Amino acid sequence: MTVIAIDGPSGVGKSSVSREVARRLGYGYLDTGAMYRAMAWLCLSRGVTDAGDVVEQVRGADLEISTDPDVREILVDGIDVTEEIRSPEVSTNVQVVSAVQDARDELIQMQRDVIAATAPGIVVEGRDITTVVSPDAPVRILMTADEAVRIARRAKENTGGADAAAIAATRAQIADRDAKDSATTSFLTASDGVHTLDTTHITFEESVAAVLGLVEAAQSAQAAAGEQGTDNG
Repeated sequence: MTVIAIDGPSGVGKSSVSREVARRLGYGYLDTGAMYRAMAWLCLSRGVTDAGDVVEQVRGADLEISTDPDVREILVDGIDVTEEIRSPEVSTNVQVVSAVQDARDELIQMQRDVIAATAPGIVVEGRDITTVVSPDAPVRILMTADEAVRIARRAKENTGGADAAAIAATRAQIADRDAKDSATTSFLTASDGVHTLDTTHITFEESVAAVLGLVEAAQSAQAAAGEQGTDNG
């Protein structure tokens, strides 16, 4: 079972790169951000904002998420919320859940359960995968990019364009979310042992190739260590 952990802020390309890496390796894929969004959607739909009540909502929810990189689907209590969790309202209120540590702990355990149940491997992306969810993963990567590039990419993704109005709205959204999330997770600088992949000046294909190269290197190192252990034995 191989875990590839990828963290990073919005607009670095981690979701699209993670999905493609999973496809090429025949691995599963887990978007942990979608899990937080789904629980935020649940709380918002029920008018829940108190921390204690948020935790109870998370604990009581039946959350199902696809690990097929070609299937975008997430269900909450049997309701398909795949599209709803991408709404501006959910995007700006994810911290209703992510800022509550007990709720985070519940979701982290769910994520670890999904990881453990997915063979032969899984690519997991989010903001605390390399440091909290799977700190022992053989491949840990922090994807970064210049803020201007991140904003332009996300504006184009959200609106189909990158005009001045779209850029301004996206800049406020990204800056606000990064500021809030950085209070609970460290995803702007790499921890020890975590590879930094700057996607500012490289293409999507080059980003995928870079991740695959790190995976290959890790697998080669593991194989060499195994052979050395056999020789010593």
